[in-house]
Amino acid sequence: MPKRAKMNPGAAAPVATDIVLVGGGHSHVAVLKRFGMRPVPGVRLTLLSRDLLTPYSGMLPGLVAGHYRTEQAHIDLRRLSRFADARVIHAAATGIDLAARKVLAAGRPPIGFDILSLDVGSQPDVRGIVGAREHALAIKPVDLFRKRWAEAERDCLANGGRLRVAVIGAGAGGTELSLSLRHRLRGLLGRAGVEDGVEVTLLAEGSEAVASHAPAVRRRMTRLLAERGVRLLAGRRVVAVRPGGVDAVSATGQRTAIECDVAIAVTHAGAPEWLRGCGLALDDAGFVRVRDTLQTSGDAHVFAAGDVASFDARPLPKSGVYAVRQGPVLAENLARLAAGRSLRSYRPQPLTLALISSGDRNAVASWGRLALEGRWVWRVKDRIDRRWMRKYQELPRMGDEALPHGASDRDRGGPGPFEGAGARAPGRALGTGGDGVAAELISAAAMRCGGCGSKVASAVLHRVLGRLPLTAHPDVLVGFRGGDDAAVLRLPPDKLLVQSVDHFRTFIDDPYLFGRIATNHCLSDLFAMGAEPRTAQALVTLPFAAPDKVEQDLYDLLSGVSEALAEVGAALVGGHTAEGPECALGLAVNGVGDSVLQKTGAAHGDRLVLTKALGTGVVFAADMRAEASSDSVGAAFASMLRSNATAAGLFREFGATSCTDVTGFGLLGHLVEMLRAGEVDAELELESVPRLPGTDALVERGVRSSLHAANAAFGAALDGLDAGDPRVALLLDPQTSGGLLATVPVERAGECSAALAAAGVEAAQIGTIRAASPGGRGRVRAS
Repeated sequence: MPKRAKMNPGAAAPVATDIVLVGGGHSHVAVLKRFGMRPVPGVRLTLLSRDLLTPYSGMLPGLVAGHYRTEQAHIDLRRLSRFADARVIHAAATGIDLAARKVLAAGRPPIGFDILSLDVGSQPDVRGIVGAREHALAIKPVDLFRKRWAEAERDCLANGGRLRVAVIGAGAGGTELSLSLRHRLRGLLGRAGVEDGVEVTLLAEGSEAVASHAPAVRRRMTRLLAERGVRLLAGRRVVAVRPGGVDAVSATGQRTAIECDVAIAVTHAGAPEWLRGCGLALDDAGFVRVRDTLQTSGDAHVFAAGDVASFDARPLPKSGVYAVRQGPVLAENLARLAAGRSLRSYRPQPLTLALISSGDRNAVASWGRLALEGRWVWRVKDRIDRRWMRKYQELPRMGDEALPHGASDRDRGGPGPFEGAGARAPGRALGTGGDGVAAELISAAAMRCGGCGSKVASAVLHRVLGRLPLTAHPDVLVGFRGGDDAAVLRLPPDKLLVQSVDHFRTFIDDPYLFGRIATNHCLSDLFAMGAEPRTAQALVTLPFAAPDKVEQDLYDLLSGVSEALAEVGAALVGGHTAEGPECALGLAVNGVGDSVLQKTGAAHGDRLVLTKALGTGVVFAADMRAEASSDSVGAAFASMLRSNATAAGLFREFGATSCTDVTGFGLLGHLVEMLRAGEVDAELELESVPRLPGTDALVERGVRSSLHAANAAFGAALDGLDAGDPRVALLLDPQTSGGLLATVPVERAGECSAALAAAGVEAAQIGTIRAASPGGRGRVRAS
């Protein structure tokens, strides 16, 4: 597994220029790799992507046919971004505000940019096919296609091997897909011992399949379709998709109904619809017009590459070959523009080699008028594809230092796309103030004051507070809006005031997400004691940067905080902001209650109930070294973003006798504290303890959080389990925004678990409280 490359030297410099990459296409993976190898001081790279596992188009037919596993045919964008020291925002772009220089994204605040690059691909254009959006399965997005296709395979097996498939579109993509699906289903049914009753029909609007290729290629593919059992219906333009079939018309207007169970759209490429109305220069089909520098025709600070780009110089086919070749040019031009240098031209190759697979390990090579066929062609294709993927899957290991900006790949024995005048001027950055901003900021950073001289500027703070959607609360008499020196609260009569505070530095690169997670974490102290949150004050530290960058980061961070508070009926009423070496956030939280739950109170026979799976410490320790998969990190984020509010209410309802939240000391540490406070022991059912996906493998590889060694002291309380057992590592793993650990009377534990599940709370019964052993308390017997 690759280890974390040396931190980007540019990351230590104040941010002067924000480059935002929208989409994780083939060109952008090249940009990420190049910036990781040669960072640019003062430049912050951000990837905004709907998907963090991006498929390589060249391997998609082989993936569908079953020749490749998912991980072999996908690039993990989070790991690659970690290598590049790029921020990752896992969200779908929904628009661009060119005037405000912001990208709009689903479910979060907009992302500001100085330079923007689009590599969002294309999707099948089904605008002229009635019912296609409702009833057809589009080949893109690939993850959704594969999920729905898996359902079709299950139906095929359940129906005794019968499945009728209609593939709409007989270009190279549709032809390859129909052959790959036929091969896959033949193998699936053969392994299951089920009779093959599959029918695959390929619908071509023209007179032949792969019509854009030479006659020799078309003849070979037509023969292969027939030999592999795919029916080709040429001269049929599909006009409608309906449940149970598609309708097509011929050139003479004759209508044909083709019955099918699954209709798959692999039509010609269509542009993402959200681009319309963004103010970018688009061609008639909605693709972004670009010049030879890959800059858009109307805005020199916006670039586009891959399928989404429409090359002004000459039309280019929508093919991954061009996106791959555009990547190095795009990477260099982004760096050059940030440095205020002249840009390089992209010159597309006049001919491209197409290797069209036929489902089984056979392929046809298409080069101009030349056509070659055989299993050896597939082996060549496989070798080319695997070699390209290795560049982005096998990243330099720890100790392979990143090259400074201006060094070239020739220092490693390869070509250097960052070479040239623009590549040899580190510190000159565009930013919002023109050339030289980065150098000025780096100089200013060395002379920053401490004390009150380190506060965030008043103008920045007031602009952020003016934009925040702060929640009002009836108990808040004086809050943010008044500008007073302190908040004033009214305490409800006969209520207990419950207070807590927590603070930690960021472990992720999205301030909005960090704000939400940190808030959930801090509120869990209140939930563990059965209190209802009322207010919070924030202590924020942000790195020195250009004022507009500080403002955007502060707004994103506090947006996350205020939204998480609002979801549980609490309000942000004050705080303090300061400059520091890195982003950090603390919250002082207040809540009220009629009574409180404490760590004391557990009784013999009570069942231990844990909400949320363990493993956030291990996952993010691996993530820091670019060793965690996007799936593991995504599962950890999803867990940390879930509030413990619902679980806390249900524990009170079902008579929990004690409760705590599982955070820095790990499950074992917090359990031991609970047992000692209650003067009892516990039996822990190890196999019932929930674990985040991928954590077992990370633990087996020796990945540990930095606090693990200190938490190991709690291992002395364990009986019946060797300290070297990998399962112990997760018991000691420090959790961020972890779950609640409660003791519930055994007679109500089943009802409580059922209620938690019905409310959508992940929970498990993981053990039983026992009377203290002679001569001690707080022992944990593992079983």
